[in-house]
Formats: sequence, structure tokens, C-alpha cells
Amino acid sequence: MSKSFVTITTDVARAMDSLRREIPETMQGFSAMAKGALKAGALGELEKELIALAIGVASRCDACIGFHVKALIRLGVTREQLMETLGVCTYMGGGPTLMYAAEAVRAYDEFSGRLAPAKAA
Repeated sequence: MSKSFVTITTDVARAMDSLRREIPETMQGFSAMAKGALKAGALGELEKELIALAIGVASRCDACIGFHVKALIRLGVTREQLMETLGVCTYMGGGPTLMYAAEAVRAYDEFSGRLAPAKAA
């Protein structure tokens, strides 16, 4: 049976709710770090999310792939931007990374049918 990135992110988000209740200081610190790291600066939010996805792919983390692909779709990533990022991931990480790059494409295809991209202002 094929994995579902919608299911993966839903399940992990539920588990993270438990962590927020039981170790709130840790989760608040992690959330503050994420917000600070992803805030637009010299690099925009989209570019930073592409970097985060690349690290998730290289680390072979299904939940990271799901959450960052979902965020990228919300930010309006194009399929071409995603594919170029995955190409660099594969170049740097070899065969095992290629397998998870393919998983990121599956996540993109799964989420893009469910989420509308961000509209330009």
C-alpha cells in the first residue's frame, strides 16, 4: 500500500498537539525558531521552504516532506521550482536521496489537488 502524505501530516500534527500540551516550553521554543528561520529576509519564504524541503528529502523524513510541500504549495511554488530543487538534492545526495525526491513529487501531486496556491497580491 502506498503512503499518503495527507495522512502522515495529519497524524504527526496530532502527535505534535500532545507535545505542545506536555512539553510546552520546548514546543514554543521550536515554533519561535521556525518562525525566525523562515521569515523573509535576504531569501524569501518560498526559497527558505525549498531549502527546508531539500533537507527533509536528504534526511528521508516523510513528515518533513509533507509539511514543507504543503507550505510550498500555499506559497505558490511552481512544479519547475520544485523539480529543480529536487535535482540539486539528488546531485548532492545520490541514489537514496533520489528515492525521497520521488516521494516529494508524490506529496506535491497529492497536496496540489487539495490545496489552492497563494494568489499574487
